[in-house]
Amino acid sequence: MSDDALPPVAFAAALAGLDRLTPTRLLALISAGPWSEVWRMVAGDVAASTTVSRLWSRTPALRDEWRASARLRPPEQVWAACLATATEVVVIGSPSYPELLAVDPLPPPVLFARGDLGVLDGRRAGIVGTRNATEGGRRLSARLGRELSEAGVRVVSGLARGIDGCAHAGVLSASRSGPLPPGPPIAVVASGPDVPYPREHARLWAEVIDRGLLLSEHPPGSPPLADWFPLRNRIIAALSEVIVVVESRSTGGSLITVREATKRNIGVLAVPGSLLNRAAEGTNRLIADGGQAVLDTLDVLVALGLDTRRAGRRAFDSRTRPDAADQRVLDAFDGDALTIDEVAGRVGLPIVGLALSLGRLEAGGWLRAAGGWFEPMDARMVGL
Repeated sequence: MSDDALPPVAFAAALAGLDRLTPTRLLALISAGPWSEVWRMVAGDVAASTTVSRLWSRTPALRDEWRASARLRPPEQVWAACLATATEVVVIGSPSYPELLAVDPLPPPVLFARGDLGVLDGRRAGIVGTRNATEGGRRLSARLGRELSEAGVRVVSGLARGIDGCAHAGVLSASRSGPLPPGPPIAVVASGPDVPYPREHARLWAEVIDRGLLLSEHPPGSPPLADWFPLRNRIIAALSEVIVVVESRSTGGSLITVREATKRNIGVLAVPGSLLNRAAEGTNRLIADGGQAVLDTLDVLVALGLDTRRAGRRAFDSRTRPDAADQRVLDAFDGDALTIDEVAGRVGLPIVGLALSLGRLEAGGWLRAAGGWFEPMDARMVGL
């Protein structure tokens, strides 16, 4: 296909694939005139404009590097790859460009989108965290992703190993039988939209594209580069109404997303962890510095203003649900009032562990102790 037969957006896509590009440099190129003409300037086919010459004067090596890059990835090649992968090229200023990114302090001038851009029109929560997550962190991330999706929330993440990938796996496992259609996944990646990274997430990428949206600043075929991951995090923050950090080390990459969210006045929530867990050092510090703690999915929904438990005429139960072990103890009552020895006989637990469980259930409003007996309480008994 000759240059004359290419649509203008093909040249914008090719400009986005130049080496040593930054969002600021690309925005300057995109704003410097017709994209086909700017491409010819970069390629050395026509004289450079004042804008392009100014970029080169600031970093003289760019002239030769961009010309070499242009020869390796001509517009017809980039455009063919976009067509082959069903990748939509969205340039800032175009009608389909997301408005919430257009007003960002550092917007991506060109986006490569696979999936449905319409899924951005909904409530959105980012879930981020360490790649070296604990098993507990992975399970919790998946649970948050699933439960937020079942509440209709779009989960934004980076499809990386660990917390990010588990969050989107949870979204994709969301039940479709609830009162709301599941919120679709939104992924922002640091490679071309057709280059899964890590490779073992190839199927996850395909499912995200099929059921949601995958965005990149880089054209198809672009490998993941280290410098692109921190830049990617600003888009995750910009697309989110709140950011939830599940696990993060003290210097984790997810804290870059936190900083970007803070710059944009986006709320940050964090899941607390054991002081002995290095993967929780960053999240615990966020909470110590005044961040909101996340104990369950409801905390995220409240932060989004989506707590609908009080909607309608029926009463709701605001008590925190017991964990599996305490629920087993609670179920043993079956509506009866029991002594601790009678409970022990029903559940077969040692007295010491059982006493701790009964204490937690009493503090949580599930049991009432009186005269050596414990009896279960329903919501009306505690004025809920």
